[in-house]
Amino acid sequence: MAESMTGLKRSHRCGEVSETNIGQEITVMGWVQKSRNKGGIIFVDLRDRSGLLQIIFEESDCGAQYFAKAEKLRSEFVAAVTGQVELRSGGANPNLKTGTIEVRAKSLRILAESETPPFPIEENSKTKEELRLKYRFLDLRRPDIQKNLMIRSQAAILTRAFLAQEGFLEIETPTLIKSTPEGARDYLVPSRVHPGSFYALPQSPQIFKQLLMCSGYDRYFQLARCYRDEDLRADRQPEFTQIDMELSFVDEEDVMDVNERLVQKLFKEICNTEIKLPIPRLTWKEAMDRFGSDKPDMRFGMELVDVSETVADSEFAVFKNALDHGGSVRGLCVKGQAGMPRKKIDGLVEFAKGYGAKGLAYLSIQPDGSYKSSFAKFMTPEQLTSLASAMGGEPGDLLLFAADKNSLVYNVLGALRLELGRQLDLIPENSWKFVWITQFPLLEYSEEENRYVAMHHPFTMPMEEDLPLLDTDPGAVRAKAYDIVLNGTELGGGSVRIHQADIQSKMFQVLGFTPEKAQEQFGFLLEAFKYGVPPHAGLAYGLDRVVMWMVGADSIRDVIAFPKVKDASCLMSEAPAPVDEKQLVELGIEVKAEDSPAEAEE
Repeated sequence: MAESMTGLKRSHRCGEVSETNIGQEITVMGWVQKSRNKGGIIFVDLRDRSGLLQIIFEESDCGAQYFAKAEKLRSEFVAAVTGQVELRSGGANPNLKTGTIEVRAKSLRILAESETPPFPIEENSKTKEELRLKYRFLDLRRPDIQKNLMIRSQAAILTRAFLAQEGFLEIETPTLIKSTPEGARDYLVPSRVHPGSFYALPQSPQIFKQLLMCSGYDRYFQLARCYRDEDLRADRQPEFTQIDMELSFVDEEDVMDVNERLVQKLFKEICNTEIKLPIPRLTWKEAMDRFGSDKPDMRFGMELVDVSETVADSEFAVFKNALDHGGSVRGLCVKGQAGMPRKKIDGLVEFAKGYGAKGLAYLSIQPDGSYKSSFAKFMTPEQLTSLASAMGGEPGDLLLFAADKNSLVYNVLGALRLELGRQLDLIPENSWKFVWITQFPLLEYSEEENRYVAMHHPFTMPMEEDLPLLDTDPGAVRAKAYDIVLNGTELGGGSVRIHQADIQSKMFQVLGFTPEKAQEQFGFLLEAFKYGVPPHAGLAYGLDRVVMWMVGADSIRDVIAFPKVKDASCLMSEAPAPVDEKQLVELGIEVKAEDSPAEAEE
């Protein structure tokens, strides 16, 4: 039977007891990690979020009553123990923070009993994630998950303190807002008071933080909850947290400066890693040309090489067709892999096809300088030598080529570069390579919608020198946008915003908005822009992604207390779930069952 803790106060957390407490009587409380009865002496490992502490029960010290009670302790029982701190009588445990001491118990209260858990509460659990997430309240007791969430808390506290010191104000923005179709899908919330109308949950506080700049708050930040109804992956969740900020009377240099110093502080305080400033910068075009990605992993080389000019006179149809249709031929030089088995090369070809390639061409430079190639018969020996030279190839190297439209070549070789980096162990562990990616394209053409769409959002400022191109070549316009990337993961992104009404109107026009449509969707922002708008810019980080890298987790689910799984459901609470019919009636909503295939055919 569970006991009360009336009259008892915890004096220490388990992991905070040290040799300085030897001889003191203390009271600790926590969960039983394990209990071992050695006959006449019971060893109990008591656990709380701070760590483990060994407790010893001997009848001569605690009396028969408490010793009998200690015999009942099982895994995950909640216990309160009062006793004296001593040096360990056995050998010290160097793997434990409290490994040199133990507590000789004088009294015990069992505050709660526990059923046998469905899996062991231990670090680096081998239990299937689905089971752990179903019992997430138990999974959260695991020391590694607790450490992750404590680091997340520390990151949030440090961020708040740093930004406050930099003159930022923390201001909350609404989470029930108007839906705007631009960007990812919104989560919609029906209104009972306004039948047939819906709120949206915010994908970001974008419009509201710009309004705060219009309202004179100068520097705003928020740890904002955001929502996107999109497919999930390891670093994506339907609800997530942004470190969101906006600044007035600044340009991109000011935003990057304050954020570089924020990143430097976080990684120094939490990871004890010195981030050298300034963080390197690459334009979007340079990043794509060199790495095939706008979030390049710069921990290793093997950069893309454009050999379009070198193979311009080639009769190889794959190269020729790509160039005739305005594409390019680019390659990777894989050092020392000329002897890669054909089966493994075929595996790389299949990998490339998964990213849209029709295939891969390869050229193997043998140790004697001769060539083995999938396309040698279509090129002269001189052309092959020129190609190998252009690639920086040497005897013993394997050259891999993709030929198609630029976007596909980038996608294929960018992914292949990372795959080879993993396969060949080229990516150093415990290495932090930050980079800013700047001057993104302002727009990208959507074949589906048959119009240009904003690569970031409709409020991003074009580079001033590119403004004339909005009328003549919108796809060539560069944006005053910037992403901060770590080890191939985008941690955050932002831009200088448009604050001039004429440029904003032009932007809406290029995006295919009529003045009426722009007014309908963004009227309150456009209205605010009539009353004196300061130049402003901002940036937002994914806090979950930042912490994921800090703790070395494979998924952001390991740094979120109650995450969703791939279908956006919560295995523990079973959300989403049907609701009571009465609630639907109040909202004026009718749920229509999907037609079965047979009914659909009729």
